[in-house]
Amino acid sequence: MIDLVINYLDSDKFFSLLQAGMLFIVGFLAASLLARTTYKVCLKRFSPHHATLSRRLVYWLVLALFIASGLKQLGFNLGVLLGAAGVLSVAIGFASQTSVSNLISGLFLIGERPFQIGDTIQVGGTTGEILSIDLLSIKLRTFDNLFVRIPNESLIKTEVTNLTRFPIRRLDLKIGVAYKENISQVRHVLLQVAEQNPLSLDEPVPVFQFLSFAESSLDLQFSVWTKKENYRELRTCLLEEIKLAFDKHNIDLPFPQRELSLSPSALALLGSAQNNRNQSAADKD
Repeated sequence: MIDLVINYLDSDKFFSLLQAGMLFIVGFLAASLLARTTYKVCLKRFSPHHATLSRRLVYWLVLALFIASGLKQLGFNLGVLLGAAGVLSVAIGFASQTSVSNLISGLFLIGERPFQIGDTIQVGGTTGEILSIDLLSIKLRTFDNLFVRIPNESLIKTEVTNLTRFPIRRLDLKIGVAYKENISQVRHVLLQVAEQNPLSLDEPVPVFQFLSFAESSLDLQFSVWTKKENYRELRTCLLEEIKLAFDKHNIDLPFPQRELSLSPSALALLGSAQNNRNQSAADKD
């Protein structure tokens, strides 16, 4: 038994296996190192999206070269393996046309660059921050910390809103006030609230619009500009500050009201019904 082990260790097959194993290990380490270096270099000149794609491309390319060398060291015929891989790829392509469509859509997204990693986008009823952009899909993290995967084909066919593409955003607030209120005073109060809020930008200036005469209110729109990272915080604090300012200046926020008019005959019927109910209650007593 010992002689067999010694003979195996001295054989060319063992050394080939040892060399192949070393190639696999070195290939993994080299691919990881070169991928990290590529990411750092590309991040200085390109977007995080393109840096991530470059890192993955370098990693798998280097790793594939070392794996091919290791398989060749073990005696595998790479020509036969590549031929089998090609036939398998064609078969998989016909069997998974959706994946091919997502792959092609991913290439269009990479070239068009409508968004990048870290942007916040809205797709249909889903809004979230982009975690990764892959060839088949993108991954989002919603504001309530849910993980969402969206196929690239859906992004090509659907309207996508990039909420953080530009450095500033406009916050539009729909406000209704009572008919008795002075519009000039309301405008002055709103502009004063925006001026005192540190998250509100002075340029572009806030915009006040009189929208319409509604059933129970005068409908207004007050628009304020802010930096994209302050949008949600400004929305919350500005609404609170407007309510406090309206209370201070006795500006009423109306609620729907309805007036009911009854004819004399209807009033008589209601009175008769009420009398009958009262009589029935008295008889029970």
